[in-house]
Amino acid sequence: MTDTISIILPAKNEAASLRALLPKIQAQMPGAEIIVVNDGSTDDTAEICRQYGAKLVTHPYGMGNGAAVKSGARAAQGEILIFMDADGQHQPQDIPLFLEKLSQGYDMAVGARSRRSQAGVHRAAANGFYNRLASWMVGQKVADLTSGFRAVRADKFRKFLYMLPNGFSYPTTITMSFFRAGFAVGYVPIHTPKRIGTSHMRIARDGVRFLLIIFKIGSLYSPLKLFFPISVAFFLLGCGNYLHTYLTLHRFTNMSAMLLITAMVVFLIGLVSEQITMLAYRDSEH
Repeated sequence: MTDTISIILPAKNEAASLRALLPKIQAQMPGAEIIVVNDGSTDDTAEICRQYGAKLVTHPYGMGNGAAVKSGARAAQGEILIFMDADGQHQPQDIPLFLEKLSQGYDMAVGARSRRSQAGVHRAAANGFYNRLASWMVGQKVADLTSGFRAVRADKFRKFLYMLPNGFSYPTTITMSFFRAGFAVGYVPIHTPKRIGTSHMRIARDGVRFLLIIFKIGSLYSPLKLFFPISVAFFLLGCGNYLHTYLTLHRFTNMSAMLLITAMVVFLIGLVSEQITMLAYRDSEH
């Protein structure tokens, strides 16, 4: 590809892995712009970047992985943006596979991790669930919803910067945004070795956060597709409860009324959310 390339690495206290990773990237992609976003590190991350000539963007304090990605995208000069983790899990030798995918007409190429690459059984099960849910929402196979290793056309990525969260759920948001906007998303099989250093993920805190991703997926892509089944469930419960109380008590109870009203309210929330989502994606074109 003849497009200029920027490689963006969000980093927080990743000096040990950057010392090994930056020379590999430079050897694999000579001439590419390498941007390390120092997200409030307290180690030698900044010094390592200067040593290897990487462009450094510094946050005065830790603002989150998604915030680092957005800062890197704003600072990048390339027409193609490649996002990699700075912990050594993403392999520079895979980059040509992503570029080849983009050359085939895709707007974004995402690294799809194998089951052996998942950090634990619980993480693999959670990611499998997210992938199936997202596949149902978009009507296409989503091989890896939460992978942070991806290549994307810069002009299209920047359309959605204002929608991206500052935390670890940015891959979910940008993937669903691209599907919703009708951009082509392709997947590249990758293997990720064990990371260098300690993960910044926390099971309890991020478990709840990723649970909220389920609802974010629905609200990002098609809220009514998420809310309508819930509304139908409440409606059927209300009708079932009314049938039971009519046959046993010969009257319409408050519980039946509450269930039926809830069904109507949930449906209307979904309808309004659908309109808001359409406005949000319309604004992204500007």
